[in-house]
Amino acid sequence: MTKQMPPEYYQCLEEIQAIDFVIVELNLYLNTHPNDLEAIKQFNECSKKSMQLKVEFEKKFGPLMNFGRSYANYPWDLDDTPWPWQV
Repeated sequence: MTKQMPPEYYQCLEEIQAIDFVIVELNLYLNTHPNDLEAIKQFNECSKKSMQLKVEFEKKFGPLMNFGRSYANYPWDLDDTPWPWQV
């Protein structure tokens, strides 16, 4: 049986996915335009925002990743919520 998550879960996850998509696109752009200062600034701002969103998400809903990328709570909760790829 799949655990039902609140709408906020999906909204937060979608926001993380969107900002990470922007980061990937900026990364590709910067590979061919390494001296574009504005793009570098945007990349850094988006990277910071992505980290903030992920910290907020994990506080509310649990880890996004396992194997040392996210902290666990007590009691062990890494098997408690659905992983993002399961929703």
